[in-house]
Amino acid sequence: MSNEELWQLFPIILSPHNPEWPGRYKTEKELLIKTIGAENIVRINHIGSTAVPGLTAKPTIDILLEIQQKTDPVRLIPTIESAGYIYCHKPDNPPPHMMFMKGYTPEGFKDQAFHLHIRYSGDWDEPYFRDYLLAHPDTAKVYGELKVKLQKLYEHDRDGKNRFHPGDNKPGKRTDYLSHKHGINYEKQRGHTGWLRVHPLHLKNNDTTTS
Repeated sequence: MSNEELWQLFPIILSPHNPEWPGRYKTEKELLIKTIGAENIVRINHIGSTAVPGLTAKPTIDILLEIQQKTDPVRLIPTIESAGYIYCHKPDNPPPHMMFMKGYTPEGFKDQAFHLHIRYSGDWDEPYFRDYLLAHPDTAKVYGELKVKLQKLYEHDRDGKNRFHPGDNKPGKRTDYLSHKHGINYEKQRGHTGWLRVHPLHLKNNDTTTS
C-alpha cells in the first residue's frame, strides 16, 4: 500500500482532550511492563499532545519506552507484537530504530490507537516539550491552534504536517515555529544537582518506569 493510500485510510484526526487518555496510558504501561519485563525497561513516558490536559490532539497515545542497552531488540519485536502491536522499522529514528503501532487495521482505526517509540536510555526532547506545555497553558493554546491549522492543510499528508513552516512554506518543525514566531524556549539544560530543567522552570528527573 502506498503512502497516499495509507493517508486516505488513516487521515489526521484531531479531537478535544479526552480525560480518559491518562488512564488508558497507565493501563497500557502496565501491560507493557508485564509483557517486556521491568528488568528491560529504564523509563516509560506518556508523551505527545494526549499527555497535556486541554490540548487539542490526535487521539493517538504516544509512549516513549527507553530500554536497557543489554536488551535484545530482535527478541523484543515478537514480544511486543504479542501485546497487539504492529512493528515498524524506522531507520531515521534513534537506535534501535524501532516503533510499534496499535489500533490500526485494514479497515482503518479501531479502538484506542497507540504509538510506541522504542529507544535506548537517553536525554530525549519529547518529555521536556510535554512538561513545558504542561507548565505554560498559553503556549499549549498556541500550539493547539497551530495543530488545527496544519490538520486543515494536511489531513491526508502526514509528512506535510511535519515540514510545514507558516508564512513561507519552507521546511521546518512545529516546535521551530513556536520558538521563532512566539519566542518560546524549551531548550533543556542540566543543573549541577542532577535536576533537569526546561527554561525557565526546573523539572525533576522522571522516575524509572513511573512516568
